[in-house]
Amino acid sequence: MKVFGITGHSGMGKTTLLERLIPELQQRGLRVSLIKHSHKNIDIDHPGKDSYRLREAGCQEVLLMGNRRWALMHELTEQAEPSLAYLLTRLHDCDLVLIEGFKSEQFPKLEVWRPSIGRSQLGADWPGIKAIASDAEVTNAIFPVLDLSDISTIADFVVQHASEFAE
Repeated sequence: MKVFGITGHSGMGKTTLLERLIPELQQRGLRVSLIKHSHKNIDIDHPGKDSYRLREAGCQEVLLMGNRRWALMHELTEQAEPSLAYLLTRLHDCDLVLIEGFKSEQFPKLEVWRPSIGRSQLGADWPGIKAIASDAEVTNAIFPVLDLSDISTIADFVVQHASEFAE
């Protein structure tokens, strides 16, 4: 199982890129999974639902099974967030795990950067960045620059640079 990250500031278009990149990688025969890290308090469960009520009653984990998907919710309570290495062990076997977030972890990443958003590049200050995908010309770039709209070239880059995750 290889990993490759899509990183950048909020609002740069990481999810939009991933929505276009995943089908391209699947067309190439790859089984793709994704881990997304959010600094927000996420909740896929809602008040009033049975699973919510049982989780609130004190279950450490609740596995919700439906006829088309299942989700495992694990309460961290006072525990620290699990490491990326641990989260990777929770996934079923696949060819490639795309990772959104975990900017400070050491694995190969593509930075999505759109100058019109008004934020600086992450660049050399963050580990693992191998290239920038942008919708504008990038001058004085310290990394290769890929056209954000050229999904085929981005997919080639991801496949070429994805690697095993090393803790």
